[in-house]
Amino acid sequence: MAAFVKAINAKIRSNPTLSYFCSTHFWGPASNFGIPVAAVMDARKSPELISGQMTLALCIYSATFMRYALAVTPKNYLLFACHFINEGSQLTQGYRYLQWHHWGGKEKAGVQGAVEGAKEKAAAATDKIKEAVSK
Repeated sequence: MAAFVKAINAKIRSNPTLSYFCSTHFWGPASNFGIPVAAVMDARKSPELISGQMTLALCIYSATFMRYALAVTPKNYLLFACHFINEGSQLTQGYRYLQWHHWGGKEKAGVQGAVEGAKEKAAAATDKIKEAVSK
């Protein structure tokens, strides 16, 4: 059995493309792409849900591993791309967090909500008046 596994491994390692797809240089970043995908999808959610501490931690994490991806031999460009996308996504989330919690975004949303509510009430009152006039 050991000889069989050794022969399969030798066959895989003899083909450079197959060797790459069977290595941690491919599967590590491929499995790690869930983090930037989630961050990109979260960009559509309310900024009220963003954790500032977690966003900061993920920014530091991605910056560190972008550097690591270029420091190892051979350079792991797939890992770099994964963390580059994540860094951009987390910086966007960080901006949204700061805008919402510290730069008046919450207050603006409250004012816009009040204006929308007033418009809906005015439209309902207009409809009632039109009904009353038409009778």
